Amino acid sequence: MPPSAEIHFEPFLHLVDVGAEEALIAWGGFYFRRGDSPYGEWRIVDDEELREVAEGRTGTVGFSSESYGEAVVEVERDGETVAVVETADHNHAWVRGLEPAMEYRYRVRVNGEPWAEGDLLDWDLDRHTLLPSGRRYENRFRTFPAATTRDPVRFAVLGDFGVGILAVDAKTEKTARHQTRLARALERACDTSDVLLVLTTGDNVYLDTTGSGNEDDDWYASFYEPYRYVINRVPVFPTFGNHDAEDTESSDDRDQLADNFFLEQRFAPGVEAGRASLEPGLFYCLRVGAQAELICIDTSLGKEIGREHFFDDPAHAEWVRRALHTDGDKPRWRIPFSHHPPFCAGPEHGNTTGMIERLVPLFEGAGVQLVLSGHEHNFQHSRVDGIDYVVSGAAGKLRSEPPTGFEAAHTRVWAAAGHILVVDLDDERALVHPVQGVAKDGALEEIELTSPGGERLGAPIEIAAR
Repeated sequence: MPPSAEIHFEPFLHLVDVGAEEALIAWGGFYFRRGDSPYGEWRIVDDEELREVAEGRTGTVGFSSESYGEAVVEVERDGETVAVVETADHNHAWVRGLEPAMEYRYRVRVNGEPWAEGDLLDWDLDRHTLLPSGRRYENRFRTFPAATTRDPVRFAVLGDFGVGILAVDAKTEKTARHQTRLARALERACDTSDVLLVLTTGDNVYLDTTGSGNEDDDWYASFYEPYRYVINRVPVFPTFGNHDAEDTESSDDRDQLADNFFLEQRFAPGVEAGRASLEPGLFYCLRVGAQAELICIDTSLGKEIGREHFFDDPAHAEWVRRALHTDGDKPRWRIPFSHHPPFCAGPEHGNTTGMIERLVPLFEGAGVQLVLSGHEHNFQHSRVDGIDYVVSGAAGKLRSEPPTGFEAAHTRVWAAAGHILVVDLDDERALVHPVQGVAKDGALEEIELTSPGGERLGAPIEIAAR
């Protein structure tokens, strides 16, 4: 890395994917240039300026980033090394031959030196700069249960979190602190319980300041730094939102999402087996033991493919139909997740007609009991014909105005509160916990819910299995 005191390279680790017998581990980082503030303020180096600080480099993180050198990934269990993978061509490696439902630890060495092993520098919201955090990585993960095992499953949900934490004014200061508070809640949930994975409900990166998400440096503020101490040990499974595509922005960030979420490497192998449908779009099934199947449905507007939504593309539509087919090996819980919600009371967004007409009948025929979505920046819970629909889109921004479309959306409860979700699944029920922060005693704080009639109710949402 550059030896100049004016340049700093901050290393990151990313546990990209986990299954019952494998894990995908990646490494990278970001360059910072010292500013001229009295306390030596650091500013992230834009991708377009990388050649000024790192000759020959066009990216710093993600699948396509140029190799940092000869790397060795070691994975151990109970103090014994069980896997070693070497690569000189990439900044990531698949580790295979692991055992289901086991706790592992890992480390990465590049050119003989430990990667991100010492004290780390994190972004300080009060001083708007990079400062020593006094923290280190704890690189551990847990593999998924075996395909035939109905172990209980706990996962988290992040919706519409892509605003970023690099504040430039009072408005962005507010959203930066909002996102940081909820990132700490997610970290606490991962610290204190067996959260196996994180789902997103879209709008993964769009920033509230500058940029849109189509460069690595945009991702520092919206993903890598806020969730730093989560993504090194818990995999994130995304879906696309309107801010991730051309629906809302002039920039289409799909290529950058594919790069930083390693979409091709993770999901393309499942296309032939019917577990995924790609290009263009992102559709995949994720099995977590025999307890849960999580089905990603790309609800992006389909102007570029001549359709209303991406799920209307004939190939994708056929894939969705097959993914929701009820014959064969059916999981206890089948949960579709997407950005746009079928049912939404507002205040900004209403029901998604195309989903109600063409997807909801498939959900009903497949025995779906829970559907997760984002898009609206609040919390909503609807129940329609025996299916529970949850809107969770307030991990980055909050829309405080009350909804008005309760009747059309079949709303049971809602809340104008920033939150993440923690979802528990077992043979008997699903519990959906909307979490707004961490109490002084370290407990997770759940939001208070309100019925359309104004009755105040407690969380979580309980869904009995059937």
